[in-house]
Amino acid sequence: MTTTTIPSRTRSVDDQITAGVDVGSSAVKIAVLLTTGGETEVLALVNERIRRRELRKVVNDGYQAALCAAGVAADEVCYVASTGEGELVDFRRGHFYGMTTHARGAIFLMPEVRAVLDVGALHARAMRIDERSRVLSYRMTGQCASGSGQFLENVARYLGIALEDVGPLSCRAGNPQVVSSICAVLAETDVINMVSRGITTPDILKGIHLSMAGRYTKLLRAIDAHGQVAITGGLSADTGLAQALQEKSREDGLDLEVRTHPDSIYAGALGAALWGAYRHRMLARHAEVPA
Repeated sequence: MTTTTIPSRTRSVDDQITAGVDVGSSAVKIAVLLTTGGETEVLALVNERIRRRELRKVVNDGYQAALCAAGVAADEVCYVASTGEGELVDFRRGHFYGMTTHARGAIFLMPEVRAVLDVGALHARAMRIDERSRVLSYRMTGQCASGSGQFLENVARYLGIALEDVGPLSCRAGNPQVVSSICAVLAETDVINMVSRGITTPDILKGIHLSMAGRYTKLLRAIDAHGQVAITGGLSADTGLAQALQEKSREDGLDLEVRTHPDSIYAGALGAALWGAYRHRMLARHAEVPA
């Protein structure tokens, strides 16, 4: 489990605390936010890996860890919003679709971005958004896993390296090798053959990243993305993937600046908490209007 606590000021009676719970295929991310007078502060971020554990327990344990890190009690949270596989969040008040939350979280972290590439364990999706985080168009990868985080994790396991080392190693490549971008099975066969031929690990990884980036640039072109594009989701911390995407977009003539943020992996949870805060305000305002 990864926990980030952000020191906060003394809270007042006007403060509004909300939480977002993003239930993914390989991890559960939780964000706890404090909003006062239009200003939003992150109190805590938690990333709880699933690792074959009962998913509902992972959700509950992660949420309790987030509350502890934020220094708040459960009854102080006015709205809990879920995203992803939200039906497993028994204590939620509302649910928001993943594209909506990742778009909102990306704008919160990087206000200048106008496109988002959410790369998760099983799929990737590209979204063109406006300054209010409204999704204008989107495209998703197909069912084949060769462009997913799970595929990259399988390759890292086969190569005997930690997932967090994949990006730095890829950035050291001198002669990247082409890997199949069509099928995960073919791509993994390519990797096995490369290892047997003595191809270096950095060159193998960079080839994989370029292959993945090729699929992603097609998505970005399809939604007519321009300007700054944010990577969110499980692979947002992969520096090698970000570099490969920047290189591939230039090669394909796309006018893009690839952006990441240290908290990009929490974009979905942050977006859920932010939309939860908005919905809570709207519900409170509606309740104040006389019938």
